[in-house]
Amino acid sequence: MTQSEKKECVIHAQNLSIVFGGLAAVSDFCCELKEGELVGLIGPNGAGKTTVFNILSGIYKPAAGTIVFRNRDNKRFSIGNKTPAALNRIGIARTFQNIRLFGNLSVEDNVRIALHSRREAKPIDVLFRLKRFHIDEARMTDTADGLLELFRILHKKRELARNLPYGEQRKLEIARALAAQPSLLLLDEPAAGMNPQETRELMELVSFIRKQFRLTILLIEHDMNMVMGICERLIVLDYGRIIAEGVPADIRKNPAVIKAYLGSEAAESSASLA
Repeated sequence: MTQSEKKECVIHAQNLSIVFGGLAAVSDFCCELKEGELVGLIGPNGAGKTTVFNILSGIYKPAAGTIVFRNRDNKRFSIGNKTPAALNRIGIARTFQNIRLFGNLSVEDNVRIALHSRREAKPIDVLFRLKRFHIDEARMTDTADGLLELFRILHKKRELARNLPYGEQRKLEIARALAAQPSLLLLDEPAAGMNPQETRELMELVSFIRKQFRLTILLIEHDMNMVMGICERLIVLDYGRIIAEGVPADIRKNPAVIKAYLGSEAAESSASLA
């Protein structure tokens, strides 16, 4: 038995489908992610990648199919009908292709917001500023500052989030997702808009947080250097269906994948040169 076979399954999606206006955006999508895996979900624009993320994070309800999730406490949940807030509480966090920070709040408060679902203080503690309230506030500040330091933006914690450079806004969004203490992290194009140096730093950071926080990560990304560099396994979508799945080396030369990205003529050309 291999090491990967010994690992527990964190999320198992079976035959997920969703239709918008008579068009099947995702059809019979299946995936199984084991604890600690870093898996890439790739495909051409419009292939259905973000739609899959929206289903897994509770934004969309699948028309068909099942999803079972296991959190850090080994509790299993059927999650196909849970809200995004409920999924966040049980251990599924995500970032978005288009950054969704609270621009008018400070960098630190953006992270602290993600910690509120784990507050121990009761309303009466907050109202009268009792001891439990102050303990909560100190804990939240320490956690937020620790994450900001990890992402090297602690020195900007008092700045408004909207004033951060684009690359640092991306980092802040990931830091906020980690504040929810997830078991499963969904990263939707985290390198979008970054320059090559920022992308290399992000690759190192994603690999680090995966080990540091014992995360399972599903990643959407168009930067193939990043995908091939850090993902152990790839799932390829085209028109809402899985057309290939496997290790990066095999996916790179898969004719169906080449055809989906470059067109049939390019695929035939590539095959003739092989």
